[in-house]
Amino acid sequence: MEFTTALFYAFSAVMIIAALRVITARNPVHAALFLVLSFFSASALWLLLKAEFLAIVLVLVYVGAVMVLFLFVVMMLDINLEKLREGFWGYLPLAAGIGVVVVLQMAAVIWRGFLTPDHVVPAASATIGTTKELGKLIYTQYIYAFEIAAVILLLAIVAAVALTLRRRKDVKHFDPSAALKAKASERVRIVKMKAESNRDNGQSVGEQPAAPAADQK
Repeated sequence: MEFTTALFYAFSAVMIIAALRVITARNPVHAALFLVLSFFSASALWLLLKAEFLAIVLVLVYVGAVMVLFLFVVMMLDINLEKLREGFWGYLPLAAGIGVVVVLQMAAVIWRGFLTPDHVVPAASATIGTTKELGKLIYTQYIYAFEIAAVILLLAIVAAVALTLRRRKDVKHFDPSAALKAKASERVRIVKMKAESNRDNGQSVGEQPAAPAADQK
């Protein structure tokens, strides 16, 4: 077995385990961190295919920007995990059926490579081209898909902001307009009080009590 083949199987195993932990982890923060690990593993696979630009973009965009936003939203939302997991076993048959269909589709694509082990897979850089050619394709042939993806990301940002701005019991809220309408005469009120003496202990207010005398033998 070649060294690159061993690296491929190693990164693939790490990515599969991390992807499984994304959907099985009870803590949403841990699930997001496992998703970061799966992105790093996928980036390593892109490097093995000699697609350095896609690997760097995957790390910078998804790990450096999108996942930071996911963690920010997940840690700010007050998620009830018990309520979130209600009805999990009811949707399990449907989810298992969809998973089987996805696995069959992937197997149909890569089955030819397993049947012909001597088949040489071309490098991804030979088919994708340079960053200049990739930019031309994105802004000419795939411009509508690119704009739709941008709109979807914008809607996700607006939805995250709308969810975090809802009324919560554990957050203090005040009306800024009421604070601006306040007057100087209403903020502080000085009250004069007459000093009184503490007659029970035989001392005035503010006087410290005498220390008890030491016991003499």
